[in-house]
Amino acid sequence: MKFNVSSNDLNEGLSAVIGAVPAKATLPILETILFESEDGRLKLTATDLEISIVEYIDADIEEDGAVAIPARRLLETLRQLPNIPVFFEVDESLHVEFKTDKGKYKLVGEEADEFPEIPNMTKGISLSTETALVKNAIGKTMFAVSTDDLRPAMMGVYFDIGTDSSRFVATDGHRLVRYKNSNFTSEDPLTFIVPDKALHLVSKALDGTDCELIVSDDHVQFKSGSTIVITRLINEQYPNYESVIPRDNDKFLIIDKNQMLATVRRVSVFSSSTTRQIRLQIEKDKLTIRAEDLDMSSEAKETIACEYSDEEMEIGFNAKYLADILSNVDGDEAKFEFSTPNRAGIVKPLIAEEGEEMLMLVMPVMLNTYA
Repeated sequence: MKFNVSSNDLNEGLSAVIGAVPAKATLPILETILFESEDGRLKLTATDLEISIVEYIDADIEEDGAVAIPARRLLETLRQLPNIPVFFEVDESLHVEFKTDKGKYKLVGEEADEFPEIPNMTKGISLSTETALVKNAIGKTMFAVSTDDLRPAMMGVYFDIGTDSSRFVATDGHRLVRYKNSNFTSEDPLTFIVPDKALHLVSKALDGTDCELIVSDDHVQFKSGSTIVITRLINEQYPNYESVIPRDNDKFLIIDKNQMLATVRRVSVFSSSTTRQIRLQIEKDKLTIRAEDLDMSSEAKETIACEYSDEEMEIGFNAKYLADILSNVDGDEAKFEFSTPNRAGIVKPLIAEEGEEMLMLVMPVMLNTYA
């Protein structure tokens, strides 16, 4: 196999697929990237057996072939090169030599046949959408995905793609986000759960304007521009999230999102390091946020203006979860919907984007009274 390629193009291609190369591989072949010539271009493939990424780059192919090359050593070398041509040559013993005008480098490759087979996605259900919509849906939901191995269904984002709109849901049991978008649709209704690691790689790797999804029983493929990401799905029953969303929250609070987020972050510094508990004392047009740490004899209190005209109430939240929710509110103002101190609070942007509906839910914590 022989080919010429720009170091920048190859660097970008390797950077796109390196996320699928495991840090500690059970099989040595997984630490390599498969180089193949295909239709006059260079095809790069990496996999950890759960997620596979394929990237196509332009190259001058002098001799067709295929070889698996150790990923990290090659990438580290190329990152230190300026944008210059690199000539690769692979002999029958799989010795890989690449040359630039700066020098010559040698590696030993692996047999291409040893590289794991990538799932065949020709028989799945396909739909086309915009890459921006996919990235938007991922960005708005990823923060609430669970890391609890005992609840595998919640370790990914639930895609519920309908004929007139789609829902994307994530929850870890403490908070929940449900994002609806009427611009993201499919002729065939689809539901599947995509693991969070795969979604991180999808949002980083996809580079085109349009995105094609292909969904089979066990895998989903995202294809955009010159990049393909294929991941195994989480084949579990997603919990009935609609049943935990309260329908009768009748106390409404409207507040400047950025001001409240900054206040929560400041006050939470003084909260208990184990519970991260803060309390919200809500009065007419006034919100007082307090925290204390009895072990360290520290406390903090701040009062900020808001729009609120219902009866006074006090409710406790985990400061990190509340800050995460506020960070993901679009626009400048957030709308809270409460009922009682022991029921979940709902948070929404005051003004929703056209075709979108965002609902976030955060569970309260039991307040321990001040001494």
